[in-house]
Amino acid sequence: MAELNVDLVAADRKVWSGAAREVSAPSVDGQVGILAGHAPLLAVLRQGTVKVSTAHGTAVEAHVTGGFVSVDGNLVTIVVDEVSELSGREPALR
Repeated sequence: MAELNVDLVAADRKVWSGAAREVSAPSVDGQVGILAGHAPLLAVLRQGTVKVSTAHGTAVEAHVTGGFVSVDGNLVTIVVDEVSELSGREPALR
């Protein structure tokens, strides 16, 4: 199965980075689901929870206040204003 390379960054730090099977993010136009092979995308995020299903089967969830998500090939970059809560962090932060 193809994987996504995901970078979740806040204004002041890299929050999480790694391989994933799926990403779900709260865009201003509705929830966006991203799998490998997704069409290129640039979307503005609203307050909500970004969910990453990692390649190892665990889930990482981050409550964000806004930002944007970019998809280019199998690279997903999520830039957020602020992360107020993070759960399920894997130890392998790149």
